[in-house]
Amino acid sequence: MQNSRSKPCSCPSLKLREVASMYLTVVAAFLVILVVALQGSVPRQSDFPYKVPLDPQGLLELSWNVSYPEQAVHFQLLIRELQFGLLFGMSDRGEFENADLAVLWSDGHNSYFGDAWSDAKGQLHMDSQQDYQLLGARRAPEGLYLLFRRAFSTCDPKDYLIEDGTVHLIYGILEKPVHSLQAINISALHGGLQRVQLLKPNISIPELPQDMKTMEITAPDVVIPSQETTYWCYMAELPEGFPKHHIIMYEPVVTAGNEALVHHMEVFQCAAEFDSFPHYNGPCDSKMKPERLNYCRHVLAAWAMGAQAFYYPEEAGLAFGGPGSSRYLRLEIHYHNPLVFKGRRDSSGIRLYYTATLRPHDAGIMELGLVYTPVMAIPPGEDSFILTGYCTDKCTQLALPAAGIRIFASQLHTHLAGRKVVTVLSRDGRERQVVNADKHYSPHFQEIRMLKEVVAVFPGDELITTCTYNTEDRSRATVGGFGILEEMCVNYVHYYPQTQLELCKSAVDPGYLHRYFNLVNRFNDEEICMCPQVSVPQQFYSIPWNTFNRDVLRSLYGFAPISMHCNKSSAVRFPGEWEKQPLPRITGRLREPGPRCPPAPGPQPAAPVPLQLGQLR
Repeated sequence: MQNSRSKPCSCPSLKLREVASMYLTVVAAFLVILVVALQGSVPRQSDFPYKVPLDPQGLLELSWNVSYPEQAVHFQLLIRELQFGLLFGMSDRGEFENADLAVLWSDGHNSYFGDAWSDAKGQLHMDSQQDYQLLGARRAPEGLYLLFRRAFSTCDPKDYLIEDGTVHLIYGILEKPVHSLQAINISALHGGLQRVQLLKPNISIPELPQDMKTMEITAPDVVIPSQETTYWCYMAELPEGFPKHHIIMYEPVVTAGNEALVHHMEVFQCAAEFDSFPHYNGPCDSKMKPERLNYCRHVLAAWAMGAQAFYYPEEAGLAFGGPGSSRYLRLEIHYHNPLVFKGRRDSSGIRLYYTATLRPHDAGIMELGLVYTPVMAIPPGEDSFILTGYCTDKCTQLALPAAGIRIFASQLHTHLAGRKVVTVLSRDGRERQVVNADKHYSPHFQEIRMLKEVVAVFPGDELITTCTYNTEDRSRATVGGFGILEEMCVNYVHYYPQTQLELCKSAVDPGYLHRYFNLVNRFNDEEICMCPQVSVPQQFYSIPWNTFNRDVLRSLYGFAPISMHCNKSSAVRFPGEWEKQPLPRITGRLREPGPRCPPAPGPQPAAPVPLQLGQLR
C-alpha cells in the first residue's frame, strides 16, 4: 500500500473543517494504538476459549471471551482468505437489515475499520457512536486476525443489546473494492449467519475423579448426504451387564474438517420397557428407520456448535447403566451442508466421561411447559402469539422433597414457529427468579445450557414457562403435537437430587375449549363442524381467523382452568385432582432489567479507523 503523503501535493488547499476531520481521524487511530500498547488490552490468542466457524467452508473463524467485570465481549476473527473486507455483526434473527455491524473494507489501496448499522432497506451508515472498538490486526500464515471489543450494552439505539441466550451472528464477504462504506451493496454480498450463545456462564470446573473412564458414541464413518439438512441416526449399545455409573461430563468429538458441517448432536437413552432395539444407521426421517427408535427419547447429552464441554456439579451425576436402565442409545447428528459437499465422511459424536464412584445425588431431568396436545393452538398470521405452561404449587408441594431441588442446567425447546422462551420461578404469588430465558430463541439452535447460578425450587413453588410464536408465513392454525409443523413449548431442566417427578406441564381444560368452538360457531356466519368424530385440529383448521376469533382464543388461554400433568417417570400422575385447576395467581412481576450503559467516553468522531494491511486482492 502506497502512502499518499509521500507524493507531491497537487490538490487544492483544504478547508479548516476538512483539516479538523482528518486530524480527528488520525487521533482516533493513534488512540486505538495507544490504548492497546499502554493497557495491554489485546487478549492473547490463548485467552479466547470459545470458537465457532462462521461460514460452511471454514474460511472465517470466530473466537471470543466474556468479561463480566467489564461487561464486554472480546472478539478474535480469523479471515483465512481476505479479499476486500467483510461485514460482521448481530441482528434480531440473522437479517442483514436493521443490523449492528463491524465493517472492514478496502478501496484496493487503503483499508478501514468502523462501527456501522444498516437500515430497514439494507443501506449501511457509519454509526455516530463507535462501539466496536478495534484492538488490533495482524497477519499470520493462516490469515488475518482482527481483534475488537464490544460492550454488552452501549445505550446506542442503533446497537444490538448482547444478552443471555441465542445471538444471531451475520457475516458478509466483500469480493470487490469499494470507495466508501455507503457504497457497499448488502444484497450482492456472499454472506450468511451463525447462531451462538455469546454470554457463556463463568462456572468453575469441578475436580474429576481418578477412576473416570470415557466412552465415545460416534457415527461409524458415515457419508454425509449431499443435501442442505440431514438428521442422521445411529444406534449404539452399552456392554451387557453394564452396572450403574454416573456421567459427570461430556464433550463433542468432531471429525477434523467437518467443524462447519456438524451443527448439533444428541445422545438419547431408549425406554427400559423394551428388551431390545434394532440396529440402525441412516437418516432419521427414512422410511427404513424402525418405528421402535421413536422410544429412544431420554436425553443423556446434547451439544450444539459453539458449545464447550458440559460438566455436572460435583454433588451429582447423571445415572446410566444398571437395573431399570436400557443399554440402548441413539445418537442423532444434525448435518448442515448448504454448499452440498459430496463424499464427505464423518465419525463425529459425543464423548461421555463417567465414574463408578457414585456422587451423592443422581441428577434428574424434568419437563416443564405445555403438554403435547392439539388443544393449545396458534392462529395463522400471528407476529407474536403467547402460550404458557404451568408447573403448579400443588404439584411441587406433593412431589418435591422438603429440602427442594437444585436446577443447574436447562434446554429450551419449540418447533419451527418458536421465537422466545422463558421459565420463571414464582413463590407465594410473586415472581422470584428467571430460570432460563432466550429472547432470540431459534429452533435451529438447541443445546443444554449451564445456568449462571443454581436455582433452588421448594415444595409449593411454581415454574411458569412462556413461549412466543410467529406464524406469519402460515395459512392455517398451528396445533400442539409432535410433528415438526405442530408446536411444543418445553423446558427440560436438569436438577438434583432426582425425584419421581419427571413431567410437570399443563394444557387448557378441554371443556372450556369446546365452549370456545361453540362461541365461535355462534358469532360467525360460517359453520364450524363440531361433530364428535371431528378432531380438535380439524376444528381449529375450519375457524375463520378474524380479529374476534383470535382475541377470544388469546383470552381463553389467559383465564380458563387447566388440566395439570403432574407425572411420575412411569407416565402415571401423582394421586390427586388435576383437572379444571385454576391458573396460578401472580401478584408480583419481576422487573425487566434495564441496560447498563458504560461510562460515556470522550467525543469520538464518526469516522473509520485506517488500517495498514497492504494492497488487497
